[in-house]
Amino acid sequence: MPNAKTKSSPSQEFVPVKEVRDGIVILKDGGLRAILMTSSLNFALKSEDEQNAFIMQFQNFLNSLDFSVQISVQSRRLDIRPYLRILEERLTETIDELMRIQIREYIEFVKSFTEAANIMTKLFFVIVPYTPAALDLSKSGFSFPWSSSKKNKLTESMTFEENLTQLEQRVAIVQQGLIRSGIRSVQLGTEEVVELLYKIFNPGELDQPMKPGDNVKL
Repeated sequence: MPNAKTKSSPSQEFVPVKEVRDGIVILKDGGLRAILMTSSLNFALKSEDEQNAFIMQFQNFLNSLDFSVQISVQSRRLDIRPYLRILEERLTETIDELMRIQIREYIEFVKSFTEAANIMTKLFFVIVPYTPAALDLSKSGFSFPWSSSKKNKLTESMTFEENLTQLEQRVAIVQQGLIRSGIRSVQLGTEEVVELLYKIFNPGELDQPMKPGDNVKL
C-alpha cells in the first residue's frame, strides 16, 4: 500500500519549458524553440494546377531542411462576445431609428447563428528547434569550484547568444521556404509565446484564441 504521506509531484515538473527569453522557449534539457505564426490559404478554392504547384513547392521546402520542424494547428471555438459588445455600443450611439432597428436585428441574428452553429477559428504555427550539443564540463575536467557565479552567468549568457544565432539561421531558412510556398509568417515575441503556452496548458480557462496583435501582423 503506498505511503499516504507521499506527496504528488507538482504539475510544473511535467512541463518541459524552463523559461521564455527574448521570444525563445528554453526547455529544461537546454533545447531552444522559436515559434512562427503563419498565414493560411484556402487549398480547396485553388485550381488543380495551383494545388499541384503548391504541393510540389511545399514538398521541396520540406526536403531542403536538414533539421526537423513541428507544425501545430489550433482549433478553438470563436468567442463572439467582443464583437457583440461593439455592436451594442454602436446601437447606443446611433440616433437614426431605422438604423437602430437594423443593428438590433443584426445582433439577434448573430446571437442565434452562433448558438446554432459551432464556429471555429484555426491558428497555424511552425516550431523551429535547435538543441545544442551537450557538454558536461565536470566530467571533462574544466569545472573549477572557485569559479565565481558572476563568471558562470556570463558564460551562460554567451552560450545562449551563440545558440540563438544558430536558431535564428534556421528560422530564416524556414521563413524563406514558407514565402516561396505563398505562406507568410512572423515570429512570436515573449508575450505572445507566454500567452500561447498558457492557453495550451490551460485549455479550459480561456475560450478566446490568440490572434495577431499590433506587434504580430501577417
